Amino acid sequence: MFVFSLLLTIVPVVIVIFIIALAVKHKEEGGENVVRHLYTYLVLFATLMMVIGGGVSIFMATADLVSPPGYYQSYSEFKQMNMYEKMEGTKKDIPEEEMRSNYEMYVTEEKAKQKDRAINQIIKSLGFIVIPLPVFIYFNRLRKQYKE
Repeated sequence: MFVFSLLLTIVPVVIVIFIIALAVKHKEEGGENVVRHLYTYLVLFATLMMVIGGGVSIFMATADLVSPPGYYQSYSEFKQMNMYEKMEGTKKDIPEEEMRSNYEMYVTEEKAKQKDRAINQIIKSLGFIVIPLPVFIYFNRLRKQYKE
């Protein structure tokens, strides 16, 4: 984990140093154009990665919406928890049928919560597509103008 975080810190610094060195090297040959092109390509790369990440996140959230993760507490665990609360005196004796219906209601509510979370994640992920996409389109047009 430490190596990964160290790598995430060092790689951008190395890239910036490489860009500066390349710009200084080509200063005589129109270094300003080199820096402009490199900046344009870096912005295109960053925005493209954001759009791809947003798309992957939307796909994963849609999968959770279509098939929400299961509820992991079994009925026997639910019943045991209620028995423990009854032994502590915080709950009165509940008939088996009512306890079963409470468990079913709890499972249904949990699935609804999972679906709500998935919808919320889809909306958040749309931001990773809607916000950087116009920037990508703008810089792509700039890139085409530089080639002409």
